[in-house]
Amino acid sequence: MSQNNRLFTIGQFAALHRINKKTLMWYDQIGLFTPAVVKGNGYRYYTYQQCFVLETILMLRELNVSIPEIQQFMAHRTTDSFQAILQEKNRQIQDTIAHLNQVQEALQHQMEGLSSLKNLDLYGYSLVEKPAQRLLLRKTPSKIPPEQEAELLFSEVGRHGAYRMYGILYGAILPAESLYRQDFTDYRGIFLQIPQAEIEANVHIQPAGLYLRTHFKGSWEGLPGKYREIMAYAQEQGLEFTGYSYETGINDVISNAPEDYITRIEIPIQEKEKRP
Repeated sequence: MSQNNRLFTIGQFAALHRINKKTLMWYDQIGLFTPAVVKGNGYRYYTYQQCFVLETILMLRELNVSIPEIQQFMAHRTTDSFQAILQEKNRQIQDTIAHLNQVQEALQHQMEGLSSLKNLDLYGYSLVEKPAQRLLLRKTPSKIPPEQEAELLFSEVGRHGAYRMYGILYGAILPAESLYRQDFTDYRGIFLQIPQAEIEANVHIQPAGLYLRTHFKGSWEGLPGKYREIMAYAQEQGLEFTGYSYETGINDVISNAPEDYITRIEIPIQEKEKRP
């Protein structure tokens, strides 16, 4: 008997394709892939030519094509129908890769953030050079309730294609002019930094330049007191603020209570003599 005419038992055929023979029995039961020969004793046998048909089915299953879709394709196999399936699955794979890249970037961001927390000076001040950042800004009432802020944040994340909040820089902005009026609750909006998204509207450019950076540990209700300290420090150092104060939470993932929250505050500065 030639190789092409050889009959394989169900066990041999399953081993050849590295699958369980129960899979072949199930495919036979649903009419997806039937043996070439069924003898009187009920034993199933397959031919060499059927290898390529089964490999096509197995490939489609690895691509998560549903059984009904495979049955429809196998009943009407054409170049166009096969190409359409592959194109759609290729698109889905690209979407999955993009999502996994986003998750990996988020994990890297979280690991770096957790490492920095270990040596964080909660009470000191530093001057840092920051590059310009493109932010999505959602303007809000100045005294927005926390639950409404959460709703806005999560709705914006979903609208711009991000899957979860992890790895996304978010926070609130407070005008520098409000700081000088001692109005430390005059928030003008919440922002999100979503590098994966194509932001076309509501864009806010956080300018590049020199920033005063400090931190506050505690619930948000205590932030006004921190801003009073910041204003006193700036006066002592001969610094003036411009633009907005940018507040971001940096330990949300590991905080169990509001008193454990750590807020990073960064405010663009300019020397007094350089102020117009």
